[in-house]
Amino acid sequence: GKSFKSNKKFIFIPWNKDQWKLGFDNFVSRGPSNMRFISTRGKIKSASLTEAILHGLASDGGLFVPEFWPSLTIEKDWHQLSFSELAYRTLIPFFQNDPLGLALEEICNEAFNFPVVLKYLPNNTAVLELFHGPTCAFKDFGARFLALCLKSVLNPLSRQPMVLVATSGDTGGAVASAFSECTDIPVTILYPKGMISGRQEIQLTSWGQQVHAFAVRGSFDHCQKIVKEAFASEWWQKNFQLISANSINIGRLFPQMAYYAYASLQFQHRHKKTPGFIIPSGNLGNSVAALWARKMGFPIKKIIFAHNMNKSVPNYFSSGSWTPLPTVSTLANAMDVGNPSNIERVNHLFPDLTELKKFASAQSVSDDEIQECIRHGKKTWGQIWCPHTATAVFLREQMLQNIPWIIVATAHPAKFETIVEPLIGEKIPLPKSLERILHLPCSSTEIKPTLGDLTADLTKRVKAI
Repeated sequence: GKSFKSNKKFIFIPWNKDQWKLGFDNFVSRGPSNMRFISTRGKIKSASLTEAILHGLASDGGLFVPEFWPSLTIEKDWHQLSFSELAYRTLIPFFQNDPLGLALEEICNEAFNFPVVLKYLPNNTAVLELFHGPTCAFKDFGARFLALCLKSVLNPLSRQPMVLVATSGDTGGAVASAFSECTDIPVTILYPKGMISGRQEIQLTSWGQQVHAFAVRGSFDHCQKIVKEAFASEWWQKNFQLISANSINIGRLFPQMAYYAYASLQFQHRHKKTPGFIIPSGNLGNSVAALWARKMGFPIKKIIFAHNMNKSVPNYFSSGSWTPLPTVSTLANAMDVGNPSNIERVNHLFPDLTELKKFASAQSVSDDEIQECIRHGKKTWGQIWCPHTATAVFLREQMLQNIPWIIVATAHPAKFETIVEPLIGEKIPLPKSLERILHLPCSSTEIKPTLGDLTADLTKRVKAI
């Protein structure tokens, strides 16, 4: 750049429009100029955004969170912005002074090339449909955004880069799709054998040699434990540049924060009321994103975490004591998490639970209640619900109708046809993206729930070792 003197002060003039735009947006956000990220466990030095995304999990075992919360100026006309435009303006304060900052607008435009649908229903209710992406689940937002971020910053390294991810259902398919389309980075997916739907399994095992899928003889918590052990393993760190694509990676949460911002502004503009959100919750990444959007100042009155019969979080809200529980298998399988990783981010933002309980709550929904909600969905709402969304719908139906709520629909019901179709007595039309992928050849490897078994198999498969 160059500068000139004016009233004895130096004024920086960027060389190009992209630098000027980034500087202007930093000014509008009114946040300090150098955003850093710290661990929820507080035992490491702060990291840049690029470092936080590349590392995924902090070296002390904690999760990365912003060091401070920038003050965002939410303009009156923001409800008129497209989703990608609003996502850019919402996220730029966290990207300032990082190499990813100049790429953020292009990343948003490319990642979010599918619609975000806020459908208005009777009784002060709307449903935020997040299943219009390539794999028909809300995970497409975070997976595509993260893949494009990594594509922008990942330089040739001495170690083989590898995405390592555990999935309870939808994450695996979304990550496989995003990284196969946007990058050439190899992906390793762990999923609990026999505990996801058939169509979910096809979506994460049909991507060819770039994606290795492992059916683990255990629960999601076993899969997640293996991933965390790999990230802490000296051998794995020596041989791979490991990249996390679970919601432990902060790059997954940012775009999810953006759709809460978008929906809250749209709803408030239309109804002149501040909505609450009812969120199907498992590993709590989606819920944390809503908390962050509210923290940024977007109009969100209340938040309800809708859980299935995995009651760790509802018990925490009622007792004030955190005790992870063994995973319970339910119809809403993608939420079958007994020890959610993102509870650390919840507790970091709200170390005093009483402050969180002023506007948030957590409740559990049984399989019988899920089934009944799906069964009468068309009659009551004119909608077909997936089992996960049904947990949120059930809780909505227990509340006063004059209070405005947005139900978060996390997956297309066609992904769970063996559960939904017998309950509604009809076939669910297949989205084109799902229909295409169901005809692809599939491949997976069954392993015991140990890091040693995963290591032994990958030693044979990955040429870099």
